[in-house]
Amino acid sequence: MKILQFPLARITFAFILGIILYQKAQPDLNFVFGSIIVGLVLMTVLHFGSYRKPIYKLIFGALTLGISFFFGLATSVFHNESLRQNHYLNQLAEESSHQISLQVHEKLKNSAKNFRYVANIQYIDHHKSFGKVILNIRQSNKIQDLPIGSQVTLFGTIYKNKNPFNPNQFDYGKYLENQQIYGQIYTDEKQIVIGKTEATLWSRFSNFRTEIIQNLSLSQFKKEELNIMIALLLGQQQDISPETLKDYQLAGAVHILSVSGLHVGFILLFVTFLLKPMPNTKRNAAIKLLIILLSLWSYGILAGLAPSVVRSVTMFSFVAVGNHLRRTVNVFHTLLVSMLLILLWKPSFLFDVGFQLSYLALFFILWLQPLLAEIWHPKYKVTQYIWDILTVSFAAQIGTLPLSIYYFHQFPGLFFVTNVIVLPLLGIIMIVGVIAIVVACFGKVPLVVTKPLEFLIELQNNMIAWIASYEDFVFKNISFTSVMLWASYLVIIMIIIWFQKPNFKRFTIALLSIITLQSLYISTKLETYNTEEFIIFNARKSSIITQRKNESVTVYSNDSILNSLENNTTIQAYLVGNFCQAQEKKNLQNLFYFKDKKILLIDSLAIYSTKIKPDILIITNSPKLNMERLLKVYKPQQIVVDASNYKSYVKLWESTCDKAKIPFHYTSEKGFYKI
Repeated sequence: MKILQFPLARITFAFILGIILYQKAQPDLNFVFGSIIVGLVLMTVLHFGSYRKPIYKLIFGALTLGISFFFGLATSVFHNESLRQNHYLNQLAEESSHQISLQVHEKLKNSAKNFRYVANIQYIDHHKSFGKVILNIRQSNKIQDLPIGSQVTLFGTIYKNKNPFNPNQFDYGKYLENQQIYGQIYTDEKQIVIGKTEATLWSRFSNFRTEIIQNLSLSQFKKEELNIMIALLLGQQQDISPETLKDYQLAGAVHILSVSGLHVGFILLFVTFLLKPMPNTKRNAAIKLLIILLSLWSYGILAGLAPSVVRSVTMFSFVAVGNHLRRTVNVFHTLLVSMLLILLWKPSFLFDVGFQLSYLALFFILWLQPLLAEIWHPKYKVTQYIWDILTVSFAAQIGTLPLSIYYFHQFPGLFFVTNVIVLPLLGIIMIVGVIAIVVACFGKVPLVVTKPLEFLIELQNNMIAWIASYEDFVFKNISFTSVMLWASYLVIIMIIIWFQKPNFKRFTIALLSIITLQSLYISTKLETYNTEEFIIFNARKSSIITQRKNESVTVYSNDSILNSLENNTTIQAYLVGNFCQAQEKKNLQNLFYFKDKKILLIDSLAIYSTKIKPDILIITNSPKLNMERLLKVYKPQQIVVDASNYKSYVKLWESTCDKAKIPFHYTSEKGFYKI
């Protein structure tokens, strides 16, 4: 791989390793900064000293990588807002009510009951503070969507992010922490006072975006087509219907709804085309470059500065500068520099799925696509165009396949068909869409622009829905571990290296990498054959219990859960994460036997036999019972209460168990219970 020959590549990879280590371990700060200072001193001595032997060059290179690694650690420390003294995490000893002043920073997709925003804390109990939170405001007729920059004062509690409450569940708390969000506030119209709207850079761009959307709405756009256009060109997916979003996911086209290199590249071409009439003097060339860079970054901010947007804008900024200097831009260098600069600015982007997929797709397009393009040289332009689309799509899909399966556990088998049909249409939509956006900046868009655009987007949606209807070609619920992820990339890279220059040595290494992946899969499957567990899940509306033996799982719940088990994300996450299948579905029963333990379940009927002496007592659906008498009769070793019980009942039961010194596990506070 030629990219590894670039010194910048090795420096970037070392820097990334530092960020990853900080995420996992968070080493002592004095050690981190001390190591950087020592490394810089040694590098200076080697550089200015008379050390010309190869060993010293090797040491110098190792020191460079070491310092890059520690700079990754130091950058993560510097950007970790929670370490600062006036962060709200360091001012709140416990979860209690406070007077909180904050400012709305970003609008999120609303939930069924709440308006949702990212907000910046400004004061807590009149003491200056800072930090980002998720602000949830219960929807009502009196509360409307708040504009960005709104000042809000409320009396409420900041609830810290919690760990997942069920096995193999998506860690939403960790996801928020990677965005420097460490808590959530829930409030309503009675507890909130909305003040003035402060003009900030974000609020100005948000208002400008809102004005564009309103002008487009006045142009008789159909709602769903308008929402797709807003996602395509402005990066706002909040209002797309779940059905349409699902169609794009199943068809393997959800990536086009996110602003990325395709969109930013088109903006660069569009602005360059508009500036073409300007004379090519030295002064005008500098003005052109400035206008292009301002246009790219203004568009990036308008689109929300998502990781994929930042990556694309940064890379195309380098392309614009390279064109201005009339120098050939090495795409791999541009890729590495953009990655390094972005991670210096925001190291948490490294853990963003969009950032990872964006860079992987681009890297494999740059590396693999030219190799695939050499396989066949079509004679006609149409076949050449289709062949180019296929090779680019295949390269991007191969590069992102393991990571996509790891995160989403599914693979759209018709992605080739989707790209061949949609990409040409998308190009036309982008051209007309940019014209519509530019016109909408100044007022209502004429029907001569909006109606063709609406027709094209509707046609695209219908094509996507048609492809998505072939669900048999969507491979779902694929079990995939992190170790298998790394092994898969090893296989892909070794096969491509062999494909570049076939020889026996490379073939052997590629074959060994395949055997390694197969061995890891077999060993993981063997682990499932030696596992038995009994789990009480944290489920609010109805109780869920699973009993697992090897890869076979029996699910116990009520009929509504059992009849829609395929759509239950809690159970599916557990099955996929543990390479299991739900072999049996049964209604909840009052008595379970697992290994050497008797487990008694008491439900809302509160009917139970006093003759049984259970080891574990499960309480569900808020039965009316005397806990003190129950403990005297059964003398259980453990009480487990799931989330289907009233909280007022749970508090009384917990108090009684504490007095009797019986372990008490409430799934709403401690998560699932496993035996």
